[in-house]
Amino acid sequence: MPYNSYTGEYYDVTSRGTNDYGNRWDNRVTEKGQRGYHYSNQDGSYYYKNPDGSRYYKRGDGYSRHTSTSGKVTQRFGSK
Repeated sequence: MPYNSYTGEYYDVTSRGTNDYGNRWDNRVTEKGQRGYHYSNQDGSYYYKNPDGSRYYKRGDGYSRHTSTSGKVTQRFGSK
């Protein structure tokens, strides 16, 4: 089982695919039955929706944005 170091939980991938643009996605479910989502783009960016409701987005240039379960947003700006 893969491990999510952010949530500290193991998960199974329940479905996955590639869209018309070549970007990959998968749906995940934890051992506790909570659902999450992962999407990765060909440009190196990726997006997580975690089972706790938090979200994380990161671009290839280093920019990232984290939204906590309470709605607090933390951003880090990349090199470009």
